[in-house]
Amino acid sequence: MSAATPWTRRVRVLHRWISLAFMLAVIANLVALGMGSQASWVGVLALLPLLVLMGTGAVLFVLPYVATRRSARAPADPT
Repeated sequence: MSAATPWTRRVRVLHRWISLAFMLAVIANLVALGMGSQASWVGVLALLPLLVLMGTGAVLFVLPYVATRRSARAPADPT
């Protein structure tokens, strides 16, 4: 596996941290449901990190395919 570029590492770290925020939002949603005081903003609270996770997850999903395509297009080393 090739070395990751700096922006790729940032996307991975962002994805990890946003997944923690999503997990906390889901736990807060479950606690609110258990207490019986379900406010509409608590449900939306979990959607915000989920949207970011979808974007970063799509980027991370496509990265291996882009790398394979780039390596296939690279000219052969004549040495």
